[in-house]
Amino acid sequence: MSLLEVKGLRRDFGALRAVDDVSFELEAGTILGFIGPNGAGKSTTMRILATLDTPTAGEVLLDGFSLVDAPDKARPLIGYMPDRYGTYDDVTVFEFLDFFARAYGLTGPARARRLESVMEFTGLGPLADKLTHALSKGMKQRVALGRTLLHDPKLLILDEPADGLDPRARIELRELLRALADQGKAVLISSHILTELAEICDTCAIIEQGRLLATGKVADVLAQAAGTAVVELMVRLFPGEEGEGAWTRAERLLWEQPHVKEVAREGQVLRVRLEQEGGAATWGDEAAARLLRVLVEAGVPVCAFGHRERNLEDAFMRVTRGRVA
Repeated sequence: MSLLEVKGLRRDFGALRAVDDVSFELEAGTILGFIGPNGAGKSTTMRILATLDTPTAGEVLLDGFSLVDAPDKARPLIGYMPDRYGTYDDVTVFEFLDFFARAYGLTGPARARRLESVMEFTGLGPLADKLTHALSKGMKQRVALGRTLLHDPKLLILDEPADGLDPRARIELRELLRALADQGKAVLISSHILTELAEICDTCAIIEQGRLLATGKVADVLAQAAGTAVVELMVRLFPGEEGEGAWTRAERLLWEQPHVKEVAREGQVLRVRLEQEGGAATWGDEAAARLLRVLVEAGVPVCAFGHRERNLEDAFMRVTRGRVA
C-alpha cells in the first residue's frame, strides 16, 4: 500500500475550481515532482495535503489516516515547507530550531539528540550561533528544511524549495532530498525548474487548470501522452576529408529508414527521432542498433552514437496546452 493516497481531490473557491478531481499515490522512499504552470493548483493541493486547507470533496489517506476525518493523527507524519517561509530576526539558528523542537513536543535528551542530528544532516552545525536574518538564501532554506525534519516525518511536502537558490545551493539541496528518500521518506516537491526535478524525481505528476493530466515515470508519461513509443538518438560525425558530403549522406540514409520521423542537424550532431505505435520495451534499443549498423556499413564516419534521454521538460510540453511534438 502506498504511503500517500489522493483520491478525487477537489477544491472550490466560490465559482472557481482550483483543484478538480486529482488522484495519485506516493510510496515511501520515492520523490514525486509536482509540475504545473502558475495557477495550476499545485500550492492549493499541497496545502490540503499539509492539512492547512480542507478539500471540497475527495479523500486523502496518509499511512492509513484520513487527512479529512483525522487530521490530528496525520499531522505528526507530515513535514511541510511552504514556498514562502519566515524566520525570527533576533534568534540564532539553534534557538530557532530549538523553539520548533519544543513546539513539536520534544523534551530532554530526546530533543537534544534530534537537534544535533538535524543540524548535522543539514550542515547547520557551524552556524548554530549565527542570527537567522544574517544567513544567505541557501542557508535559510537549510534552516527551513531542518525545521521541517525535526519531528522525523514520513512525508515531506516541499513547495518550490529551490526558488532563488544559486547553483551550488541547488545541488546541495538536491543531495539532501535524495538522502532523505534513501532513508525511506516520501517526498512531494514542486518546482518551476524542471531540469532540477529531472535529476532527483522518481515519478512526476503534471497538473494544469486544476486537473491532473498525467502521472508516473517520465518515460511512461511521454508514452502515454504521445500514444506511441518515442526514441531520440544523437549521432556525432567526424567528416574528415569528405566534409559536408558526410552529413548529406548520413541524413539521406537516416530518412530512408523505417520509423524515422525527424532528422535535424545541431552543430556537429544529428538528432534523430523515431516513433512506433505500441512499441515494446526493447524496441528503442533494437531500432538504435539497426540505424547504427546501416550507417557504419555505408561508411559514414560515426564517432559517437547514443540515446538522448527525454526529460521532464519534454513531458511537460507534450501533455500541457503548449503541446509540442
